[in-house]
Amino acid sequence: MTDTSAVSRFHEPLSRENAALLLVDHQIGLLTGVRDIDVAQLKHNVVGLAKAAQTLEVPIVATTTAAESMWGPLVPELAEVLPPELEIIDRSTVNAWHEPRVREAVEATRRQKIIIAGVSTEVCVAFPAIAATTAGYTVFASVDASGTFSETKRAAGLLRMHQAGVILTDYATAAVEMLEDNASPLAPDLYAAIDMPFAVLVGQLATAYAKRS
Repeated sequence: MTDTSAVSRFHEPLSRENAALLLVDHQIGLLTGVRDIDVAQLKHNVVGLAKAAQTLEVPIVATTTAAESMWGPLVPELAEVLPPELEIIDRSTVNAWHEPRVREAVEATRRQKIIIAGVSTEVCVAFPAIAATTAGYTVFASVDASGTFSETKRAAGLLRMHQAGVILTDYATAAVEMLEDNASPLAPDLYAAIDMPFAVLVGQLATAYAKRS
């Protein structure tokens, strides 16, 4: 017999009303070891995801691990675009979900869908994604706003999340899924935030049509 509640979880789309963003450990020290994606592209993607979330007023929770003793602060490109009032939760736990302040911050958003991105994919993303899924959240892992230290680790992390029911997506798809309608007045800012070649074209077309009307 099919579990319809489980099936509907995969088909109910992300929206600006039901989603929150959890960014886990995009730290200088960890990014130096990333090998499965170009580091500049990774920075571009996670910055785009963070800017898109703010454009859509989607709440953000951000964490670091042992920032002062091991892995350093957030990469400056990300730190610069996060809300100045946002507390970066530094922790010692390997699994971000095991830190009560992280869970409490996610719970405080009152959202049931969580987009997670982090470094590394198989630990900093997979562990909290699986734990949050177990806790009843619907979790989307943004695979191209995350990175890790080898292709083997990437494959292992993605497979483990897939087996656990985590939904895999990419940063731009998550953003436009939450936008929902290109007629929204937020669309130009959203496409500017994700900063992809097609997004530039969309913005140019929107501007051209606006001038004609």
